[in-house]
Amino acid sequence: MAIGHALQKGTLIYVYDQSGHQITSISAPGRYQEDGLKGFTPEAVHVQKGQLLYLYNERGQQTGICASPYLPAST
Repeated sequence: MAIGHALQKGTLIYVYDQSGHQITSISAPGRYQEDGLKGFTPEAVHVQKGQLLYLYNERGQQTGICASPYLPAST
């Protein structure tokens, strides 16, 4: 089942299939202003938490983690 849409409301990210049915939700507590939903593809939802970017599949299972490319450049 492919991800059709992802939407953040408060500290939860709701994931929908291509028919618009909710298939899972992902907790995204925001400690920093930049935290939260960063995007999605048909295979993954991208969520920033601190300096890390977490990847989740359509079942809400974490499938990856990496340094976030969305951090502001240091001066």
